[in-house]
Amino acid sequence: MQNVLGDRAPVMADVARVAGVSQQTVSRVLNDRPNVRPATRERVMEAIRELGYRPNAAARTLVTRRTHTLGVISFNTTLYGPASMLYGIEQAAKQHDYFVTVAALAAMDRRSVFDAVERLRDQAVEGIIVIAPQTTAVSALANMPSDVPLVAVGCGVHAALRAVAVDNEAGAERATSYLLDLGHRTVHHLAGPRTWLDAQEREAGWRRALTARGAEVPEPVKGGDWSARTGYDLGRQIVRDEAVTSVFCANDHLALGLMRALQAAGRRVPEHVSVIGFDDIPDAEFFGPALTTVRQDFDELGRRALLALIRSIGTGPGGRRAAGPAGAIDPSLVVRASTARPAS
Repeated sequence: MQNVLGDRAPVMADVARVAGVSQQTVSRVLNDRPNVRPATRERVMEAIRELGYRPNAAARTLVTRRTHTLGVISFNTTLYGPASMLYGIEQAAKQHDYFVTVAALAAMDRRSVFDAVERLRDQAVEGIIVIAPQTTAVSALANMPSDVPLVAVGCGVHAALRAVAVDNEAGAERATSYLLDLGHRTVHHLAGPRTWLDAQEREAGWRRALTARGAEVPEPVKGGDWSARTGYDLGRQIVRDEAVTSVFCANDHLALGLMRALQAAGRRVPEHVSVIGFDDIPDAEFFGPALTTVRQDFDELGRRALLALIRSIGTGPGGRRAAGPAGAIDPSLVVRASTARPAS
């Protein structure tokens, strides 16, 4: 076939000639139209494979008015949660034959989010997923243009947006209840940054579990970021109170820092203090001791976000205006060696 074509790339007419069909039939096969006989479809596909033909994406877009491209807006971070959300979305998009173009922002303020939406609209994306774990991001999305379908991810279950989220409150409540079931009289909380919706919901779940059981609700320890350094610095406040026997941390890195602070103070985990994290980062099972934590299913989060966006695309302009979560994912508790019954 190379001798017939010379050095030029194959075009649709070549596929039609080899398959013995019209160019219109080839077009129908490429655009997955239903009115093509199975034997004819297979003959066209065989010709495509034989020639190494690759459809012109721009021309196909003009015919179908579909780009099969989705935009994702995230912020420039290496934090495990947002990075895993992005990976889950990309994997789900690949499985559904969508391309993804990512706009990573230094800040999730209204102007930055609006500019990112405009850039993605200029690239003719069919819809946009926004990873929006901070209060500023949710506020920024409230007045975005409505002609492009949009789904938010990681913004909690209470945002007035079409959103897919992990049920942070349920996960925190489950972790706290587990410590109470072990016999701890109460559970202290090492909280995440106040502007993060994940941190707010995990604190709410912790508080709800204690209140439901009639346990004392200690003042949560707050300040800093999500890092192990913050966990260590704040943990030094916690270790001063020898009455503390269990701590629920808003993420695994905070738990790691707390465990280091406990070790430095001569307090063993879990003999003296039980510790639970949130996220189940890949290193959690290799902490010393292995960390009990709440696991989030980021693959499922990406799948649901993509399906919610595809449904929004099908509703046409304004489809994203439907408020409330398109799906809340229930996280699971992974029990390891960092938790135990309190010492008598």
